[in-house]
Amino acid sequence: MAADLEPTPSDIITSYDKLEVSVFKQRFFDLTTGAFYGLDESDLDKVFRLPNTTFIGGRESALSLREIIHRLEMAYCQHIGVEFMFINDLDQCQWIRQKFESPGAMQFSLEEKRTLLARMIRSTRFEEFLQRKWSSEKRFGLEGCEALIPALKTIIDKSSERGVESVILGMPHRGRLNVLANVIRKELDQIFCQFDSKLEAADEGSGDVKYHLGMHHRRINRVTDRNITLSLMANPSHLEAVDPVVQGKTKAEQFYCGDTEGNRVMSLLLHGDAAFAGQGIVYETFHLSDLPSYTTHGTIHVVVNNQIGFTTDPRMARSSPYPTDVARVVNAPIFHVNADDPEAVMHVCNVAAEWRNTFHKDVVVDLVSYRRNGHNEMDEPMFTQPLMYKQIKKQKGVLHKYAEKLIAEGAVTRQEFEEEVARYDKVCEEAYARSKDEKILHIKHWLDSPWPGFFTLDGQPKSMTCPPTGLAEEELVHIGNIASSVPEEDFTIHGGLSRILKGRAAMVSQRVCDWALGEYMAFGSLLKEGTHVRLSGQDVERGTFSHRHHVLHDQNVDKRTCIPMNHMAPDQAPYTVCNSSLSEYGVLGFELGFAMASPNALVLWEAQFGDFNNTAQCIIDQFICPGQAKWVRQNGIVLLLPHGMEGMGPEHSSARPERFLQMCNDDPDVFPKLPEEDFAVRQLVDCNWIVVNCSTPANYFHVLRRQIQQPFRKPLIIFTPKSLLRHPEAKSSFDDMLPGTHFKRVIPEAGPECASPERVKRLVLCTGKVFYELTRERKNRGLEDVVAIARIEQLSPFPFDLVKAEADRYPGADLVWCQEEHKNQGYYDYVKPRIRTTIDRARPVWYAGRDPAAAPATGNKAAHLMELQRFLDTAFNLDAFAGKH
Repeated sequence: MAADLEPTPSDIITSYDKLEVSVFKQRFFDLTTGAFYGLDESDLDKVFRLPNTTFIGGRESALSLREIIHRLEMAYCQHIGVEFMFINDLDQCQWIRQKFESPGAMQFSLEEKRTLLARMIRSTRFEEFLQRKWSSEKRFGLEGCEALIPALKTIIDKSSERGVESVILGMPHRGRLNVLANVIRKELDQIFCQFDSKLEAADEGSGDVKYHLGMHHRRINRVTDRNITLSLMANPSHLEAVDPVVQGKTKAEQFYCGDTEGNRVMSLLLHGDAAFAGQGIVYETFHLSDLPSYTTHGTIHVVVNNQIGFTTDPRMARSSPYPTDVARVVNAPIFHVNADDPEAVMHVCNVAAEWRNTFHKDVVVDLVSYRRNGHNEMDEPMFTQPLMYKQIKKQKGVLHKYAEKLIAEGAVTRQEFEEEVARYDKVCEEAYARSKDEKILHIKHWLDSPWPGFFTLDGQPKSMTCPPTGLAEEELVHIGNIASSVPEEDFTIHGGLSRILKGRAAMVSQRVCDWALGEYMAFGSLLKEGTHVRLSGQDVERGTFSHRHHVLHDQNVDKRTCIPMNHMAPDQAPYTVCNSSLSEYGVLGFELGFAMASPNALVLWEAQFGDFNNTAQCIIDQFICPGQAKWVRQNGIVLLLPHGMEGMGPEHSSARPERFLQMCNDDPDVFPKLPEEDFAVRQLVDCNWIVVNCSTPANYFHVLRRQIQQPFRKPLIIFTPKSLLRHPEAKSSFDDMLPGTHFKRVIPEAGPECASPERVKRLVLCTGKVFYELTRERKNRGLEDVVAIARIEQLSPFPFDLVKAEADRYPGADLVWCQEEHKNQGYYDYVKPRIRTTIDRARPVWYAGRDPAAAPATGNKAAHLMELQRFLDTAFNLDAFAGKH
């Protein structure tokens, strides 16, 4: 590619150090007038018939070689470089050729040029205004790539013209304030307020810096005169992390409005050159682009290619020639354009929008530009790129270059240009004056995903009660019958699956359910009530442990499947269950975005094994845990994390509960002063997320239903079992799921110990699977009368009230926390100070569990069993802590 993409002189350090432009030009010469075709200078005026694979002739069928070369140079060797020949679809390649080779393809009307100039004025003068008013503030300005604003507006205009009604945007911090002001059209005074450090925040939470905030706005598109909704997603400093979140929200909006082809809702992602090439999440997100349950039917990617990453040159930042090469894996065309040529930018953005509308595939626009300042306005780039920044300082701004061009053409007069500049400057000054009147900062004015009607007008829950989550017996039986049947005729299932379905039918007749059936009851009931349920993750259709089987496969007909859950009732909500790509970061981000679009859906992501959540740690740490505190944005996503020490080695044992508990925002040293009647609900309102480890199918059923029934949304982290999926004692009676029943935050001792609590010498508190090992060991030792075992099912927010009631029942008992995890892992460091607060530190809280360790579990089965027996001995040795303090 020999296109002139350099907005700055070619002797500065750029990505084209890798490309050797002269080599391309020589190759181009060799392929045309060079020896390859046996042509020389004397053939330049010879006329050749044009093949039907090119469009350079327009209406002419033959041209001289000289004219052929000239037209090809005009198409491919000016300010636009097109990568598309790798696309393995001839029709798509020809479509692109026509857009760039046709004579006059880049001609614009007078009105279009004047509109483009006005947009360049707004983009440029906005940054200059901020620099004048707040010269010592970080704002990550757009200087050097001011063409981004008209680029985005062109894409939105063209998409609106083709029927798009909603655009979801994701972008890094560079140029974000400009996009908020001039694309989303956030009120300027609200933006300027963000620079006032004296304003008090009126909302809950801790807030975020101004160049991370999002926005949602519905307005009339002035070019098409049609309504369009623009949502810019809030995101952290972690570049590209927002990509899958945007895709998930886009998919959800398409789903809810029945947009099965992406004609009405689309995603638009902005990237930096270094991050686009360097961040693996870009690759993960691209690989969701054509998967049936994840496709958004084409995303337009715009790369702000500053040719530098903070202080790193491209030659140190990537091994590929271009920062956009990752897009080639999905056959996305890539349009490189010199960002100092606004008309060329406008042309490729029009083509990109048309491509997405025509083929519903991804496309990349690479705005080859520069960064006039350092990484931020306080940074000194001359330390590391001295030659580059000497040239940049000499570079004339693109606005003045384009204005001079239009004045020379007679498209505008100098007076008109100056008046337009003055007009926008006045708009900024007036907004600045209004911003001085603001006394309070409202974070909710920056909400990127509003939920109309879900909260009160001031953003509060409409009630402080959660309805009972139980179901009528006939409902349970009906759902159980569906779960144990094949609703389609002439459908042959696997023999092993027949046995599983018969087992489910037997459980329904016995009025009990195991883990898989309890989950079926929760999902099925919500679907019947009109709540969409979406379960996503690796191998979730069958389930990692072959327990779920929500998608049945015909053994005789290829690709014929049946989802019984979608045969629940005629007017039910749809059930989506989808095996994901082998990605955690991308897919969890996607599901988070999906859950963001509406509160009226149960969206779940299941890790194949719980410890695999750590490759999605960025989504957990930056979005799920602090999302409401930073952005006043609630989210009800559910994480299902298989967890349990079962001798399977260090990688398939722990979901790392200690990490989730360490990020909980409840105070370990304060017993909450909340009204007794709604203690549980108010705790949930105040927490940043809910962490549970259920030990019964009924409690799992209730906590899933509570997630939708409660009048607010919080992320729900569930440590799910493995061996308990088939444990004969891990079953629940229908009695625990009937009307009036609810999720039990604590399951107290219900055995003979209750009759004579004064005889109990030890109260063992635990959570999850270890309960069953403890009860078995207690029975073997004959200690049922003197050792009580209580299960803390909801770890966070911590059930202070119920733990206090349980401790008070056994005033003479030792208190022991027992866990199967190592001491420096699991729950111990979280629960110990909270239990101590609950009992006013009147008694010590002893520990029974594995010793501290670096790895989550041993890889040796014999060592695993020895460790298990050792901590069970500690738990039931009534003299184990004698004499200790």
